[in-house]
Amino acid sequence: MKYSKIFQYAYLVFAVLFTYDGISKWGNGTNGAYISLGLAGLAVFMYFFRRKFSKKFGNKSNS
Repeated sequence: MKYSKIFQYAYLVFAVLFTYDGISKWGNGTNGAYISLGLAGLAVFMYFFRRKFSKKFGNKSNS
C-alpha cells in the first residue's frame, strides 16, 4: 500500500511538469500546448481517482 501513495503523489508531480510545459509552449504558439495541458488535467484526475479508490479499499481491509 505504501507504493500506491507514492504513485498518487507522482501524478501531482507530473501534473505540475505538464502544466509548466504547456505554459511554456503556449508562448511559442504551438499546438503542443493543448496536449500538455490535457495531460496535466488527466494527471490531476488520476490523482483524485486513485485516492478515492485507495480510501475505499483501505476501509474494506480495516473492517
